[in-house]
Amino acid sequence: MTRTVGLVVPAYRPDVDTLSTYVEALAAHVDPEPTVIRIELDAATDETERALETLSTSAPVPVTINAVARRRGKGAAITAGFEALETDVRAFADADGSTPASSVRDVIEAVVEGRANLAAGSRRHPDAVVESHQSFARKRLGDVFAWTASRVLDVSLYDYQCGAKAIDSETWAAVRTHLCEPGFAWDIELIALTHALGYRVLEVPVTWEDDPRSTVSPIGTSIELGLSLCRSRHRAKHIRGDRVHTAIANQRSQPATLLERFVRDSTSDSCEER
Repeated sequence: MTRTVGLVVPAYRPDVDTLSTYVEALAAHVDPEPTVIRIELDAATDETERALETLSTSAPVPVTINAVARRRGKGAAITAGFEALETDVRAFADADGSTPASSVRDVIEAVVEGRANLAAGSRRHPDAVVESHQSFARKRLGDVFAWTASRVLDVSLYDYQCGAKAIDSETWAAVRTHLCEPGFAWDIELIALTHALGYRVLEVPVTWEDDPRSTVSPIGTSIELGLSLCRSRHRAKHIRGDRVHTAIANQRSQPATLLERFVRDSTSDSCEER
């Protein structure tokens, strides 16, 4: 039996034309055909929502839009999207379209076919095709981070931050209660904790075309990712029963998970409505 696929596209102040074209390409080229494509829209404006509404009728598969007025962060947005899906496989693709639909399909296929529990797209894999490079500063910082992460974490990959990943429902059910990172560092945490729980992580080479309009700050994001790398390593070691990291965890108050924050935010919203 073919496994069902749900696809989340996290978007923060997106270029509507680029996002619309990308969603239509995902709907047309991802195989098996997604049951639903869910756009998680942060800092949404009425204008953006109206512009994206046409996707619900023009795309060949159902497209839903969950618009939120505040900026939750990439990780929080994807987690919210995954929680709303009921499919056998959950996948996400960044809204800038840097990973083409054909490569997103390859990432999803690795999980659908049972070759991995978590498949991570990779633009730094030796078999990846890079059609448009990042600026020297962004590429250099990315290379240094990937090299460092491969030596700090127990799971060694060429690329941890590529914007295309897929995970099966069983693995998501196991890892979801451990995730804490709301921003760009969510990818690192997902990979580290999935591996720590004993599930198979597979790196899938992709075609990559960098988006020069990216608003990601190389320095600020690098600092955020570096701190998260340390936190993810600690939590992964703790999950695996490392005595030192378990002792450290027992001496510290633990951060709220993303799911706990969702419950808290939902309660707060309900109180405000009343």
